[in-house]
Amino acid sequence: MAQSTSPISGVAERYAGSLYELAAQSNAIAAVEGDLGRFEALLEGSQDLQRLIGSPVFSADDQFRAISAIAEKAGIAGLTGNFLRVVARNRRLFAVPAMIKAFRRIAAEQRGEVSAEVTAAHALSPAQTAELTAALKGVAGKDVSLSVTVDPSLLGGLVVRIGSRQIDTSLRTKLNSLKLALKEVG
Repeated sequence: MAQSTSPISGVAERYAGSLYELAAQSNAIAAVEGDLGRFEALLEGSQDLQRLIGSPVFSADDQFRAISAIAEKAGIAGLTGNFLRVVARNRRLFAVPAMIKAFRRIAAEQRGEVSAEVTAAHALSPAQTAELTAALKGVAGKDVSLSVTVDPSLLGGLVVRIGSRQIDTSLRTKLNSLKLALKEVG
C-alpha cells in the first residue's frame, strides 16, 4: 500500500506508532481503540471541537485546557487521555483524525487484519455489517476491520476502500456516470 507523503500523514503516523507501542506495552490496545473511537464521535458531533483542533488561533495552553476538560468529561483517561494532552501541548491537534485512522490501521495490521473504510448512504444494520465483512474477507483473504461512516449524499449504495483499492457502488456515482453518458449522446 502506498503511503501518503503529506506532512500531516507523517506526523499522524509517528504519533500513532508511538501510541500503539505504549498501548502494546501496557496491554491496552483495545481500551485505547475504544477511547479514540469515543473521541472521534465527539469530534464528528461538535463543530466547536472541530474548530478547536483545526484553528491555529487557539494557544497551546487553551487547547491543552480544553482537551483536558473534554477528555475528563468523556471519561477518556489513562493512556489515551495523556496522549491527547501531549498532542495538544505539542500543537498537533489538527492531525488527530489522521492519528486515529493510522492507529486503527496499525492495530489491524498487528492483528493480521486488513482495514476497510466504508462510506454508506445510511447506517448499516448488524446483519448488513456482518455480510459486508464476510464478503470483504473473501476478497482480501484476511480478516477485515470495518470503519463505517454515513454520508446521505451518496443516495444509496456504498464506497469501500481497502488499501489502495476503491469499490464505488454508490447511486450518486452511477447517476453522475449516466449524466455524463447522456451529455455525450446529446
